[in-house]
Amino acid sequence: MYKDQTVVVPAFNEKKLVGRVIETMPEFVDRIVVVDDCSADGTVSVVEGYRKNDGERIELIRHDENQGVGGAIASGYEWARDNDFDVAVVMAGDAQMDPGDLPALLDPVVEGKADYAKGDRLTGRVNLDVIPKARLWGNSILSFLTKIASGYWHVVDSQSGYTAINKRALNTLDWSRMYRRYGQPNHLLVMLNVHNFRVADVQIEPVYNVGEVSGLNIKKSIVTISWLLLRSFVWRLREKYVIRDFHPLVFFYLLGFGMAVLSIFFFGRLVVLWAQNGFVPGITFLAWMFSSIVGLQSIFFAMWFDMEHNRHLRG
Repeated sequence: MYKDQTVVVPAFNEKKLVGRVIETMPEFVDRIVVVDDCSADGTVSVVEGYRKNDGERIELIRHDENQGVGGAIASGYEWARDNDFDVAVVMAGDAQMDPGDLPALLDPVVEGKADYAKGDRLTGRVNLDVIPKARLWGNSILSFLTKIASGYWHVVDSQSGYTAINKRALNTLDWSRMYRRYGQPNHLLVMLNVHNFRVADVQIEPVYNVGEVSGLNIKKSIVTISWLLLRSFVWRLREKYVIRDFHPLVFFYLLGFGMAVLSIFFFGRLVVLWAQNGFVPGITFLAWMFSSIVGLQSIFFAMWFDMEHNRHLRG
């Protein structure tokens, strides 16, 4: 049914759960590439045990230094690229990705409808009830910001790492530049958009409470990834709409952000004058209103242009 596809399994201290991932892997998967990110809990020994029984199917890549989940995924992607696989899937080593969803992820890529398929855990009432509330809110905030940064406005769940990517994208992207830590899924979407790859959103079932231990700090991650998204957003605008091609939306963004800064200045002046004199000069109020309205309208127009320009990239 599926040919020349491999599953990349990034693993860091997953001694308890990586075996479950290997055991439940569908039979149609050609190769399982476990990338051990310098684990210290015996993860390698567990994987080696499975290799004795299924050595031809399981590949083990070991990092001498911890590179983060993004670094582990990059190593797996590079292996799939160098070994000429048609599709590479990422399935985490903590057993939080349902193998039953794998065909749904593979189908749009194998059928040529998309270059990259991404799991969506947020669509559906049942899904929302399963996901811990802190993760749900953090995920929703980052997913919204990723829409703006990446240009893929249809992608619902940017934080999902359950993905499938085709050979063309594997061979095009520079994996040494991909972000190495928890912001990897967000940064990859930005990289894909610059090269005009089609992305499909696929509804999947989230899996929790299987013994996984998360080292993710929600508040810290939101701040860190938000900064990453801001830098990636600026890079995408420059690469896609200035260097590789040109689109007037960059002027709308520049005008919008410039006016936003002015509106903050005028609002601060408004507050100071009110505190000092008990009233605000009409010209200051009008300047604040004008800069705020023009700034917001310009940003919204830029977003709309960006959405329309990338509509064909919906897989």
